[in-house]
Amino acid sequence: MAERAEPPRRFQTTRWTLVLAAGDRSSGDAEAALESLCESYWSPVYAFIRRSGHDAESARDLTQSFFLRVMEKDFFSHARPERGRFRSFLLSSVKNFLANERDWARAARRGGGRLPLSLEVHTAERTYQIDAADDVTPDRLYERRWALAVIGAALARLEQQYDTAGKRDHFARLKPFLTGDEPASYAELATASGATEGALRVAVHRMRQHFATALHETIAETVAQPAEIDEELRYLLGAVSG
Repeated sequence: MAERAEPPRRFQTTRWTLVLAAGDRSSGDAEAALESLCESYWSPVYAFIRRSGHDAESARDLTQSFFLRVMEKDFFSHARPERGRFRSFLLSSVKNFLANERDWARAARRGGGRLPLSLEVHTAERTYQIDAADDVTPDRLYERRWALAVIGAALARLEQQYDTAGKRDHFARLKPFLTGDEPASYAELATASGATEGALRVAVHRMRQHFATALHETIAETVAQPAEIDEELRYLLGAVSG
């Protein structure tokens, strides 16, 4: 497999840098930073609101209102990395928002505000119905959806790396070995791709190593210190399996 190429990135440091940029309206990166944060983390926010006792329609409207407020106000202006993990900061922000939900909802309706991005709330509701069978608290469900969002972001990062290296089809064939979907047998893949079974096993091993690196990098974007990465990884894997 060719040496992987690093994908282009709009922001070169950490997810906390995005948060700080989002809170600095004098920065030219503020709008793009806000959009990136909203697109990445709306799913766990929706899950938390839904499990907190709101029906699908209310949860959709509240999720929209929350992120609308995030994008219209200086919501992150007081956020600082030293205060801890970004997932904890965001959860606390959502709780504060819900405590004042009537005021925020009325303000959003008066202003007629709409998010300048599309949140896949229908997908979130289908996912929620799967989770609904489990008797978990809103906080635990938020953590689970957060963990899955981080894993999904790591997969997307890895896919972009393979795409940059001209290996999009290669990634698509081997991705089921990462996601737990039923993969084709090595013999079937060898026939379809013209590679040997041994070469495919090596390629899967390398892809898993690359995914571990991508996951490590993605987690690094949500914590304040590098020393917290391994602890956060264990926590997120526990959130998915627990």
